[in-house]
Amino acid sequence: MIVRKPVISLAAAVAATALLVGCANQPMGGGYATPQAQGSYGARSGQYAQYGRVTNVQYVRGSGSDGVVGTVAGGAAGGLLGHQVGKGRGRTAATIAGAIGGALIGNAIERSAGGMGGQPVYRVTVQFDDGSVRDFDYAESPNVSIGDRVRAEGNQLYR
Repeated sequence: MIVRKPVISLAAAVAATALLVGCANQPMGGGYATPQAQGSYGARSGQYAQYGRVTNVQYVRGSGSDGVVGTVAGGAAGGLLGHQVGKGRGRTAATIAGAIGGALIGNAIERSAGGMGGQPVYRVTVQFDDGSVRDFDYAESPNVSIGDRVRAEGNQLYR
């Protein structure tokens, strides 16, 4: 059995894209829990705690991407890769399948890279005792107010 170079290239591109989608699909900034619900595990998990005060809590309309650029770019790349496979009608089918697959993957990558993908979030700003400032984004209203003393461990806030 002879495997053509374009088939190997297409398989490698699909595998690399699948890996990127998996890496890009990370949850965004933090969740909120009370110490009773999550426990205090900072020293045991290797994470260190930072202490500070909440300086701002605001409702922010999502500015994430709607995925159009990723869809177009992914569709074009997938179509080009698909065109490398087969001859005649097989090439046409591979081009169409590549364009559709590339568009779906490109859209997913852009949306996951853009955080909540345009959804509104509650943004909690914390100024830590060392002077650094960090934002934590939540899909639901957090149970903190301006002036509350908080502890951050990883992406979690505790009162």
